[in-house]
Amino acid sequence: MPLWPNTWTPGSVEDRVHRFAVEAGFDAVGFAEAGPVDPETSENYRVWLDQGYQAGMDYMERRVEERLDPRNILPSARSIIVVLSNYYRDNPSQELNRGKVARYAGGRDYHRVVGNQLRSLKRRIEEQFPNSENWYSVDAGPILERYWAQKSGVGFNGKNTLLINTRMGSWVFIGVMLTSLELKASGAHTDHCGTCTRCLDACPTDAFPQPGVLDSNKCISYWTIEHRGDFEEDTGGNLNGWLFGCDDCQTVCPWNRHAKQTTHADYEARPPFRSPDIKAISRMTREEWDEATRGTAIRRATYEGLIRNAEALRET
Repeated sequence: MPLWPNTWTPGSVEDRVHRFAVEAGFDAVGFAEAGPVDPETSENYRVWLDQGYQAGMDYMERRVEERLDPRNILPSARSIIVVLSNYYRDNPSQELNRGKVARYAGGRDYHRVVGNQLRSLKRRIEEQFPNSENWYSVDAGPILERYWAQKSGVGFNGKNTLLINTRMGSWVFIGVMLTSLELKASGAHTDHCGTCTRCLDACPTDAFPQPGVLDSNKCISYWTIEHRGDFEEDTGGNLNGWLFGCDDCQTVCPWNRHAKQTTHADYEARPPFRSPDIKAISRMTREEWDEATRGTAIRRATYEGLIRNAEALRET
């Protein structure tokens, strides 16, 4: 059973699309009207880029007009379907000489899992509505996923910039589909962070210059995944035990007390990354790395990056 109820009129277009999404394996579904993002979000995104908070992720600077209005991706788009997939699982071991891997990364690459689910959803929609046009993305296309997730009512954006679903917490992957179908909007979600600042206080590198703004230059996830080459002098010693990614701002979030164990077996971490042995990983050959990371998101760090991370942890 999905964690998100279907409240649409039985037999309606919205009801059918919702059922297709559930059958594809998603845990939450919401709809929003396609159009430009609001002026505040547009301005904030441009300021974020101007501040250089994207660090080395140059792709965030490209296709900006598409990010700010998805109709520049699919001109016929009238609605946006947002789906969530729960990936929460038990904490990986944090024993001595063991590294930490972000919960989302140790199993099968979510781009593949959610991408296959979206492909199935797209196929069902086009079977039922053959004249429809549809486009989808999993955390790779030029679209502001978390903005549309909040607009579609499946969650709200926390002070740590992550989407928070009130039933699943922030342990969710987001999939987005643009469609020419006209779907009644679910209604935007309201903020529920209140005065809580636990996520901001927990960040070991002070990567949040203000609530809702992330400076990637200071983010452990950025440094352990996206950054290429050696660490800067003040970074390598401050990974806080993280071999790949970082969950520190999530583990303290009160909304994650509601998290339920994922039913998606693909998200279960593989043995090498369930409780990583830092010494063993630092000594991996390229062939061993290739075997261990094949089909996982950890591959994004590259062989050199993962070894660099392990060696930095061994030195602390």
